[in-house]
Amino acid sequence: MIVTQVSVRPGEVGHLAELTALYNHYVEHTHATFDTEPFTVEQRARWFGHYALTGRHRLLVACLGEDLVGYVTSSRFRDKAAYDTSVETTVYVRESAARLGVGRALYTALFEALHDEDVHRAYAGIALPNVASMALHRRFGFEEVGTYREVGRKFGRYWDVTWLQKPL
Repeated sequence: MIVTQVSVRPGEVGHLAELTALYNHYVEHTHATFDTEPFTVEQRARWFGHYALTGRHRLLVACLGEDLVGYVTSSRFRDKAAYDTSVETTVYVRESAARLGVGRALYTALFEALHDEDVHRAYAGIALPNVASMALHRRFGFEEVGTYREVGRKFGRYWDVTWLQKPL
């Protein structure tokens, strides 16, 4: 079932506590991120600060009513200037909102926002296994470019990460 009342808008400083809590769930309970220690709101303020309302580096949030249920980002891919037209994308959705179309709504809004920006490629790294994330990325035209084997260690084991790209 796809929920039609998902609203997507730019993230605001007022969302920072909810964004931090959502991300910390993934830090503490999943291998979707290789961060291993939860963040404080103050620590995440620096992360939040590099996003803008326009340009290549965006942070959008999805809400069901007043509840923040997910977010998407487009961030700098690498620090070297030649990479400036590439972005790395990330999507996180609250578990209670999984399979409701939140990820789809977030990516749709992000790629619309990036349409007129000077962005050539979007990249995403997905720690495996993650069937839902792989399906979402494929739905949006991402193609696999390679897998780093056992690149990250979390929860006492090594995880593979598959990288995908999408022309913009």
